[in-house]
Amino acid sequence: MGMRRWGLAAAAALVTFGLGVAEARTVRWSASGDPNTMDPHSQNVGTVTMVLQQIYDPLIHRNADLSLRPGLALRWDQVEPTRWRFQLRQGVRFHEGEAFTADDVVFSITRALQPTSNYGIFVDTVDRAEQVDGFTVDIITKVPDPILPNKLASVYMMSRSWSERHNATRPQNTRQREEMHTVRATNGTGAFRLAVREPDVRTVLRRNDDWYGWTEPNQTPGNVTEIVFRPIGSDATRVAALLSGEIDFVLDPPLQDLNRLRNAGNIRVLEGPEVRTLFIAFDTHRDELLYSDVRGRNPFKDLRVRQALYHAIDIQAIHRTTMRGQSIVTGTLFPEQVNGFVREEDLRLPYDPARARALLAEAGFPNGFGVTLDCSNNRYINDEQICQAIAAMWTRVGVRTTLKAQPLAPFFAQIQRDDTSVYMLGWGVPTLDALYSFQSLLATRNGAQGDGIWNYGRYSNPRMDALIQRMKTESGEARMAAIREALRIYREDVPHIPLHHQMIPWAMRSNIQIPHAANNQPYFRWMVVN
Repeated sequence: MGMRRWGLAAAAALVTFGLGVAEARTVRWSASGDPNTMDPHSQNVGTVTMVLQQIYDPLIHRNADLSLRPGLALRWDQVEPTRWRFQLRQGVRFHEGEAFTADDVVFSITRALQPTSNYGIFVDTVDRAEQVDGFTVDIITKVPDPILPNKLASVYMMSRSWSERHNATRPQNTRQREEMHTVRATNGTGAFRLAVREPDVRTVLRRNDDWYGWTEPNQTPGNVTEIVFRPIGSDATRVAALLSGEIDFVLDPPLQDLNRLRNAGNIRVLEGPEVRTLFIAFDTHRDELLYSDVRGRNPFKDLRVRQALYHAIDIQAIHRTTMRGQSIVTGTLFPEQVNGFVREEDLRLPYDPARARALLAEAGFPNGFGVTLDCSNNRYINDEQICQAIAAMWTRVGVRTTLKAQPLAPFFAQIQRDDTSVYMLGWGVPTLDALYSFQSLLATRNGAQGDGIWNYGRYSNPRMDALIQRMKTESGEARMAAIREALRIYREDVPHIPLHHQMIPWAMRSNIQIPHAANNQPYFRWMVVN
């Protein structure tokens, strides 16, 4: 690529960038949570992808505005209704030296399809990948898929030979806490390579000078040569580290400290909406609810109980007090940046504690009942505080709520075992299309690839399933009609209580510039440190 490849000993040397000559730059980055794996197909979770997208490349990249652009594929065409052809870049190498070829694409797509993959939602319509020649791949779908390129922008490409060498031909099974090479080791083609991985302590990435993207036209490359990521769970400690200069960039500054950070002379705060919606999900499947004092029945199977808990939530109080105005209150499944958003369906049940009590009595619970609410405490902005507020509101109408808040890794492991009665989740939409949310969160878990992959309440509605199948294959107004009807059913059926779309402030030292992305992913390849 016309750029010199340096060893680690040369990290302080002068290097040539697209904007001229600059000294090597280290950026020290922090967030509250740490990735629970380095396997690129194991966990479709923001705390994992925020690191892995620095290391691995997909066939199709996204720009800072989340539009699509070439990645490891220079172009893609739908040559038949169920066949997409991808022309690959030549001359690309993985970090450990293997040449990238069509064989690696076929392997990676096949790996993402395996049962231990949490990326099946992105390849759910894929039947197989076929090598046409060394740098051409066809991906054949089971049905026409109009949004396949949007999905593949989230599927990382791996080296087949490296994976085979390290017995990693399938993704790590995180539900069984499986230990394998890809938990701590990586080998991508991306802008940065993994240098140090100490879980829950630090992760160090160093610039890959051979990355093709540094010289791409119409892109402004950054000048960061080393990234040191440190998870710091304490909000106060994370902010103090930023203010003292120990940390340069914080992905999730606490809302209560934003004014203080804005007024600090050496700190800059970037703000904007995130394509992520927080909601409460119910177990609507079991005949007897877990972690409850109700015996012989499941209250959440009754629509009136779900509506009662919805009416009990004073969402404006959470917006004002807990979120300090940094949220967009919603009554629907995804924000307006997502294709399929319908403003007329963005309606909430009103806050009405008296109505909540009446509905509980109608459902046979005049004295309420007890239940445990499961939440993370280091994944979303003020996640534990949101759940504390909701637990108190539910308790006031008679549903005595015990809060179990825990760090990201054990929280996800628990709900992924269906070991929950009611839980809070935040859902991003990397494809920017409604199908991703409906299919992942609301489709019946029937074993089909991607269907209900995050539906841990096991909600099931045949009409919703039929509409989701239409979204997969139809286009134009027919597809939009299916989305509109699904949004109406979602609002009326109350499988979830939507809360708000998350706002995302980033805080950094004033000498740093980086595009603020609505997917809450920091693209360090575009960061400039002056």
